[in-house]
Parts: sequence; C-alpha cells; structure tokens
Amino acid sequence: MPNFFKLSFLIIALTINSCAITGSTSKAEKRRAVLVIKNDALTQLYRIKPDVKQQITSASGYAVFSNVNLMLLLASIGGGHGVVTNNQTGQQTYMKMGELGVGMGAGAKDFRAIFIFHNSTSLQRFIDHGWIAGISSDAAAKASDKGAAIAGSLAADNVTIYQVTESGLSMQISLTGTKYWKNDELN
Repeated sequence: MPNFFKLSFLIIALTINSCAITGSTSKAEKRRAVLVIKNDALTQLYRIKPDVKQQITSASGYAVFSNVNLMLLLASIGGGHGVVTNNQTGQQTYMKMGELGVGMGAGAKDFRAIFIFHNSTSLQRFIDHGWIAGISSDAAAKASDKGAAIAGSLAADNVTIYQVTESGLSMQISLTGTKYWKNDELN
C-alpha cells in the first residue's frame, strides 16, 4: 500500500508541475515559461548526446514539448505544451498536445520530447496537422538528478524525435496517438 501512496503523490506532483504554465497570468509570462522548458530540455539533451546540437542547427526546424503521461493498466493519457522553431525564418509557433494510448504498464512521468524536422515539408505538416502515431516503450525511475530513464530516438518521415525524462516512475509499452495543435492564446 505505501507504493500506491508514493505513486499517487508523484502523479499529483507531476500534474502540478505541468500546470505551471497555466498558472502564469500574462501571455508574456506563459511564453517565457515555455521557452525556459525548451532551453532546459535542449541543454539536457546536448549533455547526453552532443551531436544533436549540429542536427538541430542544420535542420529546417525543431520543436520541444513538455509532456506529463499517466499509464494505468491498459490505458495511457498525456498532455502538455511546447514551441516549434522554424530555423529558416526564426518564427516560433506555440502549441499544445494531447495523447491517448492503449497498452500495458503503470506509472507517471514528466518528460520532454524534442523533434528535429529535417525538411520544411515535415515542419509545416507538423504545425498544420500535428498528428503522430506510434509504439512507445520506456522504463523510468527518476527524481531530479537521481535515478535513470531509458528512452530512445525515433526517425520517420524526415523527423527525428528524442525523449528526455525529467521525473517519474513508469514501466510501459503502448500504442499511442498524439495530437498537437496551435495554442491560440500564445500565438
């Protein structure tokens, strides 16, 4: 039973953390919060995989999303926010995301997804349509700098996706569908 309470506490903490942006009052503060998450995620990714910095610099664009995911038994849900940067124009498009999945596992985690768009077509298609479907599996047991998380990268349709786990406890494999859409409030 103590593990149930630990997991419940972790779920609540992750939910509060993901809501930090919605708690901001002004549009500028909300944008700034998204950009802080973006910069922190990129710093973490560059520390783990330094070669990614060159991939991002030479790409048409990239996106960074903060995602909180909850998996209980056969279903998973997730949500978050992020920003897409067009390297050619410098334009930033703020977006939201929602995720549903079916599979096996349990846990909750707070992670960052970094997308690298290798051509302008894949970048624009993501901004305009924002659907991603796939199979995901991971194992994570992490709090602050303690613990470890296993997640790889995925490359498809001229897009490479990396995942960096912030915190959480999960063991899951699932078939997921994720929808990304423009955040009308921040654009």
